[in-house]
Amino acid sequence: MIKRIAASLLPVVMVVSVSACTARAQGDPVQTSSADLQKLETSFEFLRARNARDYAIASPAGVDESRYVNIGGIQQWITIRGDDRNNPVLLFLHGGPGDAINPWAYAGFFGWSKSFTVVQWDQRGAGRTLGKNRGTPPESITIARLTEDGIELAELLRRDLHKDKLVLVGHSWGSILGVFMVKARPDLFHAFVGTGQVADPQRGYTVAHAALLMKAQALGDQRAVRELREVGPPPYADGRGYAVQRKWSNLFEGANVFLPSTLGLALIAPGSSARDVIDWFDGQGLSAEHLVPETSALEAKALGGTFALPVFVIQGAEDFTTPTSLARSFVNGIRAPQKAFVPIEGGGHFAVFMKSREFLAQLTSRVRPLASNLRPR
Repeated sequence: MIKRIAASLLPVVMVVSVSACTARAQGDPVQTSSADLQKLETSFEFLRARNARDYAIASPAGVDESRYVNIGGIQQWITIRGDDRNNPVLLFLHGGPGDAINPWAYAGFFGWSKSFTVVQWDQRGAGRTLGKNRGTPPESITIARLTEDGIELAELLRRDLHKDKLVLVGHSWGSILGVFMVKARPDLFHAFVGTGQVADPQRGYTVAHAALLMKAQALGDQRAVRELREVGPPPYADGRGYAVQRKWSNLFEGANVFLPSTLGLALIAPGSSARDVIDWFDGQGLSAEHLVPETSALEAKALGGTFALPVFVIQGAEDFTTPTSLARSFVNGIRAPQKAFVPIEGGGHFAVFMKSREFLAQLTSRVRPLASNLRPR
């Protein structure tokens, strides 16, 4: 999410602060020279090489690919990682909008490679896809265009990986994109799994405010109670009310620790560079600018209704960003051949990452059995 950028700079601030304290202790002026920056980059390169070894797919039957593919008339970045090509293929739709997780999820999804071949995609306007297509008109960043991109990617993956269907998992904004994709082409997917599920964009912040205030009162956190009462429920005249909600959502969910860690992982990702991190940040701003007005105007009925495939929502039991109560109501209200709402205890909006083992256990037991084997060549 774009609002996390300031918090995500914490590791860099810590590096600079440590250097400054050391310099003061030694009586030296506090400066950051090109030699200092080169030492830092050398350290990053060492860690990138180490991570390339530690997170490598070692299985002879495995797949570990990173490449651009032609989707929607532009080059878009994907990674494909798994221990066994015979495993089901899982296409993960990142949130944000524009918050590509490729920069750091090589670590977050490492344990998933035993059960699934995991495909990550830097969507149009995000991450390395943005970096490759800086000249592309940003007006093409729409729900409709990204839905078409996602369907085209699914078709490509079926062909290249010899599968009849894929498992589709969407987080936060990705849960909106996923709903539109599976409604348009249910034949491409075994099942849809939403997490941080967006169910009713027009009521989300109102419901979240009430849930946050209740949580603050239960914890006896007087500062949170005061700040939440001061801004009140939406609509807000400016961004302060939303900022207060995001602040306490992250603090109550523990995401205030998780989110900064993603920057550290991105800086030392195998094959990454500072340019990739800049593209990652820029994509969050650009995508939010063009997609948030569209997503905010969506009505609940646009996301609900009838689905022609199994639908699962695996949600943090205390998600204050996309409220758990609305996600549960979403599942209760839809029609699907099979459906389930699965709460992850102790999890919040980022349960798919912060409670990765629990999430994977649910995927493996509920969704993996629905997936077919290799498509005949």
